[in-house]
Amino acid sequence: MNPSPPCPHAAGSAQLADPFVRDTVRWLERAVIGLNLCPFAKGVHVKGQVHYAVALTDDPGVVLDLLRDELTTLVSTAAEVRDTTLLILPRCLPDFLDFNDFLADAEALLEDLELDGTLQIASFHPQFQFAGTDVDDATNCTNRSPYPTLHLLREESIDRAVEAFPHAEMIFERNMEVLQALGLQGWQALDVGAHEGKSAPSMAGEGAAQ
Repeated sequence: MNPSPPCPHAAGSAQLADPFVRDTVRWLERAVIGLNLCPFAKGVHVKGQVHYAVALTDDPGVVLDLLRDELTTLVSTAAEVRDTTLLILPRCLPDFLDFNDFLADAEALLEDLELDGTLQIASFHPQFQFAGTDVDDATNCTNRSPYPTLHLLREESIDRAVEAFPHAEMIFERNMEVLQALGLQGWQALDVGAHEGKSAPSMAGEGAAQ
């Protein structure tokens, strides 16, 4: 499925955002759906209910403002139109520890908006690493994406998906087994890392292309 074309907030930003969206869709289709890491992802993807927003900035403060916009827009949009949002950060927070620290600010924003309990923020990062694992441990790949990414989810959608999937509590364990069997070389063979986006210029201070 081709994602809907980005709607720019700044001149030319749609063209700059396209490669990052393509890389993210490739990762979603080949890894998340292809390996069935999230059994709930295929339905919203096929129905075109995944919204992609690209933050063309290297300023975490600007990202936080854009996150506010995406959270309020998601909660005010019908789930049938937009069930979930991926906010992609190709130019910001490349260091995983910095990204981890930023997540506290993201959660605080969710509480300030009084949307905790209504929405959740999940996170993915190309350098993701579980505590106590080696950097080359393939199980880390369950949360590795082409770019730092914030996944905005509806609590109601999660609850419905869990009800429809009788063994939801086993997803994490199964994913660990799948990635261990696949191995790091197998993951790399999926070719789900950053591609075209690597050559895109920095847009520090820019807004988001959606």
